[in-house]
Amino acid sequence: MILSLSHINLLVPPSTLHLAHAFYSETLGLTPRAVPPHRQHELAWFDIADSGQQVHIALARDEAVETASARHPCFRVGSAEELLALRERIWRHFERGGEGAPREADRPGGETSGDQGAGFPQRFFARDYAGNRLEFSL
Repeated sequence: MILSLSHINLLVPPSTLHLAHAFYSETLGLTPRAVPPHRQHELAWFDIADSGQQVHIALARDEAVETASARHPCFRVGSAEELLALRERIWRHFERGGEGAPREADRPGGETSGDQGAGFPQRFFARDYAGNRLEFSL
């Protein structure tokens, strides 16, 4: 039986692994983790707190990375305050721009780009610099 998520794997364009390190470590606050030495030029791994769960980033084999995919991880945040703080941090990075900035981000205090219907927890969405859709939830 499946007990929990071990890791998710997201693709980024060739030659942008340094941007993944900046976004996933600095903007999202995930902890970088060692990858096999012979794969350091093509992979980045990050721990999600002490959950035993990870985000793996791999370089796409060519420039044709699907940029509007609905596939996504959902990162659970511990409180409404932490969720808002993360949403604000991602928004600031989006506004600041730069080659590693999110492509899309939900503005703090505004509507979200996802379904907020009855029975859904508070959440928001963003797309990383490579177009990977990310969801953040309580």
